[in-house]
Amino acid sequence: MLYTFLYPWHETFSLLHVFKYITFRTFGGLFTALFFYFLIGRWVIRFCQQSRWTQVIRKEGPQSHYQKQGTPTMGGLAILFAVLFSALLWIDLKNLQFWLCAGLLLFYGLIGFYDDSRKIRYGSSQGLKGRHKFLLQVMGALIVGVLLVTLFPIETKLSVPFFKNFQPDLGLFYPLFAVFVIVGASNAVNLTDGLDGLATVPLIFSFATYGLFAYIAGHFAIATYLQIPYLVGTGELSIFCGAMIGALLGFLWFNTYPAEIFMGDVGSLSLGGVLGLLALLTKNEILLAVVGGLFVLETVSVMTQVLSFRLTGKRIFRMAPIHHHFELKGWPEAKVSVRFWIISFLLSLVAIATLKLR
Repeated sequence: MLYTFLYPWHETFSLLHVFKYITFRTFGGLFTALFFYFLIGRWVIRFCQQSRWTQVIRKEGPQSHYQKQGTPTMGGLAILFAVLFSALLWIDLKNLQFWLCAGLLLFYGLIGFYDDSRKIRYGSSQGLKGRHKFLLQVMGALIVGVLLVTLFPIETKLSVPFFKNFQPDLGLFYPLFAVFVIVGASNAVNLTDGLDGLATVPLIFSFATYGLFAYIAGHFAIATYLQIPYLVGTGELSIFCGAMIGALLGFLWFNTYPAEIFMGDVGSLSLGGVLGLLALLTKNEILLAVVGGLFVLETVSVMTQVLSFRLTGKRIFRMAPIHHHFELKGWPEAKVSVRFWIISFLLSLVAIATLKLR
């Protein structure tokens, strides 16, 4: 909105020329979302407490988590508001890719909100039935996948790291691939969000990485130099990523151990889904497995645990997802979170390094 209304006046007021630069607006979006969450954070916590929007701890979880019963939840709502408020101020509102991200963010946020609401209403850790949640996620992702190949249209070839000349073309199957990426990322983040700050910091690293990817893909000179696809308008998504980082930093202020509020499914499902969409829009779909490697690890730990128990009757881990395994081994919660943050940071660096190694 600021860009739309102020930049046209740059010839009269030279200072407004800075709105042309995506880097300036990215940091503007970051700080706006950060300060917005700082302003409303305490109010959100009080509102959730008064509304009895509090966490219900599953009985099968570690006993150390029982003390978290009653902690305010659905802090992800404030994250969504902060992101959209900031992005609408700083981004070019004519950019269709932003509106696609915003639409998916809100749709998955609604799924998570309904899921959280059912948990609170019935005092159970089981909210919306898994198959119903999955079908809604698939429906939203499929609509996005179809729009990607029809409205934009996006290149249906995949960019494979280290193999510059190997670009498999999925053609008409690309929307189904988009469903796999978006739904997979959404559920992977949701599974990771089990400890104070555990999902928040890796999400910050992930959005920072994809913000960089978006900026590079939308900059003709840099994209040409690095021999990656130049994607018109994608640079604006780095502003959206900046708003995400700012909102998550503001949330982390209250979510760090011991957490005063949790993001809930309204946050984890929507943020994970949008992360998957950013991977598609920047044509770094395969790299999502590296950038979000921690989320992949958490998901694989659950899958292998279930598969092993069904086939052999034995468990591989003491408890899944894998962060609970380390808790039961005696690691303090804060230690598990910080060590997983380090892993996530290193994976983001590896992903960024592939830009030059292609």
